[in-house]
Amino acid sequence: MSTELPPVAPEVLAEAVESLTARLRKKLDDATAGCADAATRETDGSVTFRFGEDAVVTLRPGPAGTVTEAGQATCTCLLAPRCLHRAAALGAAPLADAAPPEPEPEPESAGSAADGTERAPAAASAEAEAEGASDEPAESVPALTAAQLGAAAALWHAAAEALAAGVTAGGAVVQAELLRAAHTARLAGLPRAEAAALRVVRGLRAARERRTAHRLGDLTGSFRELLHTAGVLASGTAGPALTGTSRRAYTPGGSLRVQGLCREPVLSATGYGGVVTHLLAPDGSRYSISDVRPGGLARARGAGRASVALGGATLDHAGLARGGLRIVGATVSPEGRLGAGRGVKATPLPGAAWTDGPAAPLFARPAAEAVAELLAAPAEAAETETALIGCDVTVVGAAGDHLLVREAVPHAPLLRLLPAHPHPELPHTENLRRIASYPGLRLRVLGRPDLDRAATLRPVAVGPVPGAQYTLRLPEDWLGRADLGYDRLQGEHFPAPAAATEAAGEAGPVPAAHAPDPLADAPLWRVRRLLETGVAGGRRAVAEAARAAAAQAAYGPLRRAGLTAAADLATALAAEADRRPRDAFGRLADPSPDGYAWAWLAAATHLAAAERSLVAASWTATPNGATPAAS
Repeated sequence: MSTELPPVAPEVLAEAVESLTARLRKKLDDATAGCADAATRETDGSVTFRFGEDAVVTLRPGPAGTVTEAGQATCTCLLAPRCLHRAAALGAAPLADAAPPEPEPEPESAGSAADGTERAPAAASAEAEAEGASDEPAESVPALTAAQLGAAAALWHAAAEALAAGVTAGGAVVQAELLRAAHTARLAGLPRAEAAALRVVRGLRAARERRTAHRLGDLTGSFRELLHTAGVLASGTAGPALTGTSRRAYTPGGSLRVQGLCREPVLSATGYGGVVTHLLAPDGSRYSISDVRPGGLARARGAGRASVALGGATLDHAGLARGGLRIVGATVSPEGRLGAGRGVKATPLPGAAWTDGPAAPLFARPAAEAVAELLAAPAEAAETETALIGCDVTVVGAAGDHLLVREAVPHAPLLRLLPAHPHPELPHTENLRRIASYPGLRLRVLGRPDLDRAATLRPVAVGPVPGAQYTLRLPEDWLGRADLGYDRLQGEHFPAPAAATEAAGEAGPVPAAHAPDPLADAPLWRVRRLLETGVAGGRRAVAEAARAAAAQAAYGPLRRAGLTAAADLATALAAEADRRPRDAFGRLADPSPDGYAWAWLAAATHLAAAERSLVAASWTATPNGATPAAS
């Protein structure tokens, strides 16, 4: 069993790789492979790696458990610290976050936030937009500094080189160049660009190590975001949204009265785990309280009943999700997270069912209307990924890895329910599988729309439909909802099977295996495959695909479907990938990857917009209840 390695700061790894000679860099990937299995944790908390008889690398993490300084990684060989052993050991360790979590600045006479981490996953509340929040005149966008423009240009170049290399050639040296550029972006005050670069590096690592959680589509999306962010920043026309903020200030929020909505586990790829509890104010404003710290799965599973660290409130997260709080001296972040400063006082309140209080409006309109508002927002807005919507549905049945349901509104399309978190140790998947065995079951669902899939909802909590006969039978102390990430539905929570036959007929005549999917049926998959081929195999793989005999006719279906822009962009990408002009001596006349990166980004951006339109259409109700076809 391999030893768990301490996270390493990106700049420490980048510096170690940069100090190697060209000959040693060629050996780095082979030297890094297998390092983690040979690591040994010592009694003082350090981790050692033995390379032969004379070289021992020692990683001594700081108080936070992270290697943040070059001096915390040492080697006993004669070439140290510019040695292959030290760089390989650092490369085998996981990447640390860009900066250790810092407590939020304390508002005057209000106290500071103390929720432990700024690495908020998708479960956290969405960021509110800074612009348009008041009637005051908009301020002019500040110009980027020379340091920011230079950092963005360097990051663009590193990202373009990594894209041209692809996963197959995107080893430790390519990753180190990205990390170096990311660190420069951080120092220049471009935290969003830095975070995008770190996601790409983590994706390259996962792909090269063939981890089960790796998805090529996710890495493709990460490359698109990085190139878009760096490219616009380098042009000097970016606004504050692309610059990003490294710290989110908490401001005084006065007195608040909030009711618990639900809770869900948080499990990030960087080793953080915990819980976030969603809250609603009487005016419909959304808040959240999170408890996310290092600890991974064990922390996520146990945090559901951890105490709420807010103003002395004697509640755990399970009680808060079905209860309420009266808060005096509240501190609130821009995305609605409640801080736990010294001046905050909180008193528990009785809970309310979803049918009463501020939660009732969530289920008062069709899900398609709520999704339409999210899709109308800018694609990069955090709200589009984290907002919760509610709807009443009837279970149709299981279809592959998802559950088909139909919303209880006239002519509604079929919706797909997927686990909010697919980890097998969390009960999301098991709960959905049990629900699928009750066709016709009426269900009240609170979930997060998956805007990358056609008509897909990832439920966080479920409850019975008021007035329905064939619906859930939950205990009274659950207040009419079950948190799918913590509560496990049992047979006693479902109605007797006597009414199952009659209720199953209400689910609709559409077979579960034939649910329409305009996103899957559209020929846009041809563009997606080309983009993913470039990410996996690099520029050379795209060029080879363009030379194939069938390449000329590959985009005919796109043109016949009216997707001429997608066809033109894909054709331009393939042509640019194969454009390698050489001089009279056979040397590359234009070795820069910029043209290829811009062509790839143009095709990827158009594809994302086209797929977003198809997803929007999949939520639209039609007279016969079918999902609209792609135009």
